[in-house]
Amino acid sequence: MRTANYTDFRANLKDYMDTVIDDCETVIINRGNNKGVVMISLEEYNSLKETEYIMSSPEMMEVIRKGDEDIKNGNGSKIEIEDLWK
Repeated sequence: MRTANYTDFRANLKDYMDTVIDDCETVIINRGNNKGVVMISLEEYNSLKETEYIMSSPEMMEVIRKGDEDIKNGNGSKIEIEDLWK
């Protein structure tokens, strides 16, 4: 995780954006008075939103818990990854 003040961030915007995208780095931009913003890649943002969506569904969380329990109890099935797209 990188941090920058507003002036440095503005002067080096391209470098910070490249770091976020190319290195999956999070950048915190401090604006003073305990205020700031966080820059993450679009890929990371979409991943967070998908996780938030899944976790907001009690039904989906129950399916995940049941699957986890089944695996722990040896009731899972082994599949080949290629079979997921058939």
